[in-house]
Amino acid sequence: MGAGQSGIDVRWSRNKFKFIRVRGEELNTEASKNSKIVNFIFKIAGAAMESRFRYWFSGPMKILRGANIQPGQTVLEVGCGTGFYTVSAAQLIGDQGYLVAIDASPVLIERVSKKVQTADLKNVRVVKGNAMDMRLDAESIDTVLLFSVIPSPTLPLNRFLPEMHRVLKPEGTLAVTTFPWVLPSIRRSGLFTYASKRNGVYNFRRC
Repeated sequence: MGAGQSGIDVRWSRNKFKFIRVRGEELNTEASKNSKIVNFIFKIAGAAMESRFRYWFSGPMKILRGANIQPGQTVLEVGCGTGFYTVSAAQLIGDQGYLVAIDASPVLIERVSKKVQTADLKNVRVVKGNAMDMRLDAESIDTVLLFSVIPSPTLPLNRFLPEMHRVLKPEGTLAVTTFPWVLPSIRRSGLFTYASKRNGVYNFRRC
């Protein structure tokens, strides 16, 4: 079954049978889909996300190395936006790795899907969905990439962080770029412990 299909995604990687399961063909994003205003806003935001200044100031590889993702890992990218990090992350984890990129905007999801197809990446699944109800198997993710996603009024941490904890493997990593004043809320959740900071990325370990 291919990367763009629903159900269970299964891929061979030499002698290792790796899988990740996404339950359900569509996640709950009808409100965003049906709103022309929201989609217009996402288009404007997408242009800013892909600006040359952003690539010059903070290239994707630099930030991804701060998250210390490794070849062969299963990685979840929450709020993938225009795919600023998606292609580079897929290249870092390699053919034996697997990347799930999720966003609530159908406009941005379409844009990321085209990027993935153009790059001929077979280790990526792009999902339109709700980050507080991932519908992923428990303890199936090595690293969650949470870059410039929180704080957000649509992602209250008291609901969002437990879902990230659920999908992460024991000792899995939550890699975050955010404002420093958000970090105590992650610590106080009791779900993650602070591990390190590198290239502007705060890394937390699942408790």
